[in-house]
Amino acid sequence: MTPAEPNAEPPLEPMPDDWARALAVVAHPDDLEYGCAAAVAAWTDAGREVTYVLATRGEAGIDTLEPAECGPLREQEQRASAAVVGVDTVEFLDHRDGVVEYGTALRRDITAAIRRHRPELVLTLNHRDTWGGVYWNTPDHVAVGRATLDAAADAGNRWIFPELTEQGLEPWGGVRWVAVAGSTRPTHAVDARAGLERSIRSLLEHRTYIEVLTDEDPETYCRTFLTRNAQVAADRFGGRPAVPFEVFPR
Repeated sequence: MTPAEPNAEPPLEPMPDDWARALAVVAHPDDLEYGCAAAVAAWTDAGREVTYVLATRGEAGIDTLEPAECGPLREQEQRASAAVVGVDTVEFLDHRDGVVEYGTALRRDITAAIRRHRPELVLTLNHRDTWGGVYWNTPDHVAVGRATLDAAADAGNRWIFPELTEQGLEPWGGVRWVAVAGSTRPTHAVDARAGLERSIRSLLEHRTYIEVLTDEDPETYCRTFLTRNAQVAADRFGGRPAVPFEVFPR
């Protein structure tokens, strides 16, 4: 047996699979498609239920479109994108794109979603200040990611946001893991092979947004981006293309 390199990163563990319901909470349309749609496709194929909750409608994301026009368009693209990977329920919390604030209002809205959908697994996106110390993260991603981690605990405490209980949303302490996509500190992964093609088609549904991001052919852009990202994790996942997550057990 060849000894591991002294500074080699440890292998990624398979994601837990003894769960039935997941809730994905992110800031914008396309966040999940850039991050983990291949994993979502694999989960829905296995009969698991995944629901999407987005803090905003991405209305400030396209410079050439007024927010009143952009928001409904990006919502429509997000619903079509989710359907490609087997997600039927997509909800929007209607926080303002670009100026989402971390605080009790955001935590309350995400807590309400967790109590409403009662997931065992909660997904979100990188909540740290940077992407690997190289690129600055957006305030929306940081706020929503951090609030989601907090709301996973808030959801089980009846004395936090008691008004939710009065509205019929009973505490839910059944969240067992919070998994962060796009983390540079991944601990687990999902084999991307079965869901990769659908994740590419899912990202392509955001065509209006993609066409302002790149001059490349949209399909070439989506395929290259997602295939490369899945391959990056392969060295730590038995050579298999993968979607990595940083998993926090609850």
